[in-house]
Amino acid sequence: MKILLSNDDGYQAEGLKALTLAIKPLGAVTVVAPDRNRSGASNSLTLDVPVRATTYALDSYYCNGTPTDCVHLAISGLFDFEHDIVVSGVNDGANLGDDTLYSGTVAAAVEGRFLGLPAIAISLCVEPGSPRNFAGAAEIAVRLVERLSKSPLQESVILNVNVPDLPTARFAAFKSRVSAIVIEPKEQPRSEV
Repeated sequence: MKILLSNDDGYQAEGLKALTLAIKPLGAVTVVAPDRNRSGASNSLTLDVPVRATTYALDSYYCNGTPTDCVHLAISGLFDFEHDIVVSGVNDGANLGDDTLYSGTVAAAVEGRFLGLPAIAISLCVEPGSPRNFAGAAEIAVRLVERLSKSPLQESVILNVNVPDLPTARFAAFKSRVSAIVIEPKEQPRSEV
């Protein structure tokens, strides 16, 4: 399995490092992440300057663009192979409610789905002063990728997963419940004046 990782907290973020480490046993992992924190970038694309990717480690790149730019660049020609899934995160903070509209983490996953790949956005629900157990959230991402490799998502679905800030050991008895909202395009009837 070829897994593309991205985020909106930047390529040096602790959440991305934990996710990369946890998910490597599942297959070939490539990271393309922003060169700095781009939280709140939503689905924006960089249109005013060239977008470039620079290698910083084996199969790891930072990009001078938004999270959406990173995923778009990775899927649309940066590599001579195709990825099987996009995983974005682990975000430092929840992406719930209105936050999903502004989240670069969620936007990276949405871009992956727009370009035809199954996609997961994963975020850590943190409280002020919390220990930030990114490894626990990364373990949940691993379990989801394993599950999706056997039972793929519908084409119109991404997963936006928000994980409690708990140590990995606390997830041993964790039972997941997956609910998804499927968005189907419909023709809007025109009202006549």
